[in-house]
Amino acid sequence: YFQAQTDSMAAPTTSVRDLARDCFSATIGSVACTYVGQPFDTIKVRLQSNPEIFTSPLQASAKTFRSEGLAAFWKGAIPTAAGMVAENVMAFGVNAQLKRTFPDPERTPGSAPDLVRPFIMGTLTGFCSALVLIPSEIIKAKTQVELSNVSSSQIFRRMMKEQGVRSMFVGLDGQFMRDGPFYAVFFGGYELSCYAIQETFPSVPEDLNYFVSGGLAGMLGWVCAMPFDVPKTNVQSRWDTKVVGSYFPELAKIARNRGIAGLYSGLTPTLVRAFPANAALFLGVEKSKLFFDSWL
Repeated sequence: YFQAQTDSMAAPTTSVRDLARDCFSATIGSVACTYVGQPFDTIKVRLQSNPEIFTSPLQASAKTFRSEGLAAFWKGAIPTAAGMVAENVMAFGVNAQLKRTFPDPERTPGSAPDLVRPFIMGTLTGFCSALVLIPSEIIKAKTQVELSNVSSSQIFRRMMKEQGVRSMFVGLDGQFMRDGPFYAVFFGGYELSCYAIQETFPSVPEDLNYFVSGGLAGMLGWVCAMPFDVPKTNVQSRWDTKVVGSYFPELAKIARNRGIAGLYSGLTPTLVRAFPANAALFLGVEKSKLFFDSWL
C-alpha cells in the first residue's frame, strides 16, 4: 500500500537512516518538480506582478519568448531548485517525522485515512517550510519580473546592498498565510486521493496512483492558497516592502482595485503547472524511497 499510509502507522521512533531517506527522496522529487514546473511559474509571476504588460497566459508566453528567448522560461530555476530542495526536505521530513511521532493508533493496512489528522500535520508542515523557503522565493520573484537579462546572483547582491539580511525575509507574514493552507491540502489531499483511487480502481498501478494523486493534491492546494499567493508575490517582487506589515495592505489593495478575481490572477498557468510538477514531485519522492530501501 502507498508509502504515506506506512509512515502514518510507523512507530514513534526516528533513526539517522529515516532522516537520510527523507532527505534523499525529497531532493530527487524536488529537482524533477522544479524543471517540469518552472516555465509555468515564470508566466504566473509575470501575470501577477505586471498585469498591464502581461494580460493572459498565452500572450505572456508569446511575449516572453519573442523578447527573451526560450531560456527565459527557466529564469530563476537554480535558486528555485535550491529552494525547492530545502523546502521539500523540510516539508516531507517534518511531515514524515510528525507521522512517526504521532502515529494513528486506529490506522490499519487498507483502512481509510483520518479526515483531520493529515490536514493538521500539513498545516504545521507549511509553517516550518515557510521559514526555509522564503529567501529563494524572494530572489526568484525579483528575478522573474525583470524584463532584462539579470541573473539571480545580481539580484541577490542588490538585495544585500539595499536592505541587507532583512531583504531575505520580506513578506514573511504572506509566506505563512500561503504555505499553511497549501500544505494542509497538499498532504491531506494526497493521502485521501491515494486511498480513493486504490479503493475505486484497485487494478491501477501504484506509480500511476502516485502520479495522479500528486498532481491532484498540487492543484487543490493551489486553488486554496492562490488568494494568499498573489499579494505575497507582489510584496516579494518589489524593493520597498517590509518583513512584516506590507502583506495585508497589499491584499486589501488588490481586492479593492481588481476585485476578488484579482486574487486569483495567474491561476490558469498555476494549475497547468501544478499537475505535472507535483505529479513529478510525489512520484519522484515515492520511487526514491523504494530505491533507498532497496539499494542504500
